[in-house]
Amino acid sequence: MRSSTNVFDLLVIGGGTAGIVGAKTAARLGARVELVERSRTGGDCLWTGCVPSKTLLSAAAGAVDARHGTSGPVMFAEIRERIAAAIRTIEPNDSPASLEETGVTVRQGAARFKGQGRAEIGGETVYFRQALIATGSEPALPPITGLDQAPVVTSETVWDLRELPARLVIIGGGPIACELGQAFARLGSNVTMIARSRILPREDPDAATIIRSSLTRDGVHVIEDSEVEEVITSAGGGQEPVSRVRLGDGRTFPADMILVAAGRQPRSRGLGLELIGVDTDDKGQVLVGSNMRTSNPLVWAAGDVTQNPDFTHLAGVHASTAASNAVLGVRRAVSTVVPRVTYTSPEVAAVGVTRPDGRRHRVSTIEHAHTDRAITESQDTGFTRLIIDRRGRILGGTIVGPRAGESLGELTLAVHQKLTTRDLAGVTHPYPTYNDALWNAAIADARASLKKPLVRALTSLLIRLTRWRAVRRRHPEDRHAAQEPVRSSSCEA
Repeated sequence: MRSSTNVFDLLVIGGGTAGIVGAKTAARLGARVELVERSRTGGDCLWTGCVPSKTLLSAAAGAVDARHGTSGPVMFAEIRERIAAAIRTIEPNDSPASLEETGVTVRQGAARFKGQGRAEIGGETVYFRQALIATGSEPALPPITGLDQAPVVTSETVWDLRELPARLVIIGGGPIACELGQAFARLGSNVTMIARSRILPREDPDAATIIRSSLTRDGVHVIEDSEVEEVITSAGGGQEPVSRVRLGDGRTFPADMILVAAGRQPRSRGLGLELIGVDTDDKGQVLVGSNMRTSNPLVWAAGDVTQNPDFTHLAGVHASTAASNAVLGVRRAVSTVVPRVTYTSPEVAAVGVTRPDGRRHRVSTIEHAHTDRAITESQDTGFTRLIIDRRGRILGGTIVGPRAGESLGELTLAVHQKLTTRDLAGVTHPYPTYNDALWNAAIADARASLKKPLVRALTSLLIRLTRWRAVRRRHPEDRHAAQEPVRSSSCEA
């Protein structure tokens, strides 16, 4: 019989953002936790996602400044070192040592479930009471003829490039494609982006239009509503492979490197989920409820391996909820309000409802050309748009502009708390900021509500009542005079 000291309260599989947050949450609550990671802790966010990509974007912005004479030239080798330095600075927060400081046992290896409460790690069986699956996702490669013979990188391997590609073709039109496409174009690559539909298909069409113009202005050749039919690769004059990317309409584009940014797929294979009754969809995503529990009541999941959106901030919040529920036996649900940011220039930040239904919603938009801070910064391309229900509650919105993600927090809170535009308009905001646009969008909607017939009638009545009271305060003798005959008549009686 197993000793209870050899059984972990929570087994966490995966050492990315979800795994780290989930493991630390459970350990801080007093649970015995083991985290298993097959490679290195930190996950995609640290090594191949948020940290390197945002560092690259910053460096690319520096390249724009260099072209305008405000700084020196930016070399690709310097950018690589800058990315490495950023990772080195942040890595200790996600290290095994950091996990162990909170009481988490960390093991390296691949885990596979063998049955209820049992898993195998490197040939050894470990026992657990609850488990958290946090294995993340990886880039998906579309079934394009010849793609496997071409020089290809993904969002994970693009950081291995030693030199800036002269001609870069990007397959995809989502946030990753737009961010990296703009960055490489600003650094000097000849970039062609090929999207199956329009770019940023989830976002407000007006936002996509602004980003398309910005990409084009930075030198990106944007092709929308097109499919890549085939990739033909041959050795170039310098023996480096050179590819030609052919579209369905016959057009071809030369590429020294192809960046595939056409979606991601969950890392759920080989976990033995079928042995413990954990359901997945046809893509392999682990299905979870609002409390992050799977179809097995003792197994939880969070992060990119689930059917929820692939955002680092979401992975952390969901994993914390899952771990708390698992070790405390509670059933807290996660919020359905999910903010997202595309870190292009300008940024696109959105939350909640972003496509209005004309019958049920109204829209309040402030163009940044009318926002004082944007005017003073000479960066007035963009807008702030609120989607509002009939009761005045803010359901969501989109912000396009510099640091749009920094303004999104307030909008996310407003949506989460079901605030009205009058609530937001009643809060004093500092001036001048880009956030003025959010405030003014709320004020504009609140003012518009004053034009409703019932509201106008009520305000008119209040104004007349206030005038009457003011007259009585200024001429009290009129009131006394009006009352005197009544008193006199009473006395005579």
